[in-house]
Amino acid sequence: MKKLIKSMPFVGSLLKTLKYKLFLIKNHLKIKIYLIQNKKLKIVIGSANIYEDIWCPTSIENLNLLEKKSFDSLFNYRKVDVFLAEHVWEHLTLEEGRIAAENCYSYLKRGGYIRVAVPDGFHSNVSYIKSVDIGGTGEGSDDHKVLYNYKTLSKIFESAGFKVEVLEYFDEDNNFCFTNWDKEKGLIHRSKRYDKRNKENQLSYTSIIIDAYKV
Repeated sequence: MKKLIKSMPFVGSLLKTLKYKLFLIKNHLKIKIYLIQNKKLKIVIGSANIYEDIWCPTSIENLNLLEKKSFDSLFNYRKVDVFLAEHVWEHLTLEEGRIAAENCYSYLKRGGYIRVAVPDGFHSNVSYIKSVDIGGTGEGSDDHKVLYNYKTLSKIFESAGFKVEVLEYFDEDNNFCFTNWDKEKGLIHRSKRYDKRNKENQLSYTSIIIDAYKV
């Protein structure tokens, strides 16, 4: 079978396409089942299939942050309790980030929140900045469109109507600031406590982490 696929490249391409479409159908069904079974909606945006129990993973194929009709189609006008987005907003332009924040605000329940993490433009490690910068050297950085600091990220969400609490970040003087946030409210893997690259009190990889509340 493998020899046949190699001798006929279009067959391999077709199989990959079918496999991907089946994955999307399976994932869409999983989300719909979650929405039926759960009264409290805890949605992971751009999950890359990494998520904790009782959270629902999504990807751009089933939730496009820039299109309200995508929210309508997925949630059928239901309001969401919590959104979680780890390293998503840096892949949007500033204007796209504002639109995405406004759409999330519209679909959150009053009192709900979105927890957001992005690479930190004030990080004290020069190698880290080179890795996560726009067009940086790190994995996925070729698609980075913005390198935020805690002020510019907060401004995006405040302009959409959110009240912002900054949980983890470097300030302008390269001081690391930290609030003991609850992982049950949204686990951020690329953070002080949960990134395995941080050893012996060395902050090799952290993120700006905010909670933005709809009040």
